[in-house]
Amino acid sequence: MSRPRILVVDDEPQIHRFLTPALDAAGYEPARADTGAQALREIARRPPDAVVLDLGLPDMDGKAVLIQARTFYAGPIIILSARDRELEKIEALDNGANDYVEKPFGVGELLARLRVALRERGPRSQPLKTVQAGDLTIDFDKHLVTREGAPVRLSPKEFEVLTALAEGGGRVITHKALLLAVWGAAHGEDTQYLRVFIGQLRAKLEAAPSAPTLIVTEPGVGYRFVVPEKPGE
Repeated sequence: MSRPRILVVDDEPQIHRFLTPALDAAGYEPARADTGAQALREIARRPPDAVVLDLGLPDMDGKAVLIQARTFYAGPIIILSARDRELEKIEALDNGANDYVEKPFGVGELLARLRVALRERGPRSQPLKTVQAGDLTIDFDKHLVTREGAPVRLSPKEFEVLTALAEGGGRVITHKALLLAVWGAAHGEDTQYLRVFIGQLRAKLEAAPSAPTLIVTEPGVGYRFVVPEKPGE
């Protein structure tokens, strides 16, 4: 069976020097592009299983590469960048990135983000029916949430917010994307309204709501629903 092919788009040689062997050791087939134009040609010519894309490229902005790639490529794209402005992250995620990792970064973190992205790659042939996260089970067909087998009472809006997060498959869902999905365009900027619902969900679902492990905050950007990895993954 062929190994998942990961295209790393970055003009820094040192990034390729340590990522190439790390990806290889983790069971991936690493591929390289040093410019935006080269990356777009490579994605079109031989679509990889996932793309790790730097925003600071010598020939074009990485966001432009992301936007162009999304017109013909549906696989996971993880942004890798030294830019730490929240707006940059939000724009990248809203333009189709699956995740965002800041430089400097740990290889372990990037590999974990890749595993999550690859588990969720491509459109599902069937709608998601259930999600299991530790002792929490979400049954989308029945609109039922249980924790340790006991039903958890959620309001319709709370269930919609949880569904939008859980269907993200570990991706960061921006504040705006959540608000649009659940409340519509009229509430696209009501982030404080969203925080109230996130707080209510954590109180009902998290073992320690003040230190959440299921619904995790990405400061200034949004939230991600984290499913604990099973041993050996």
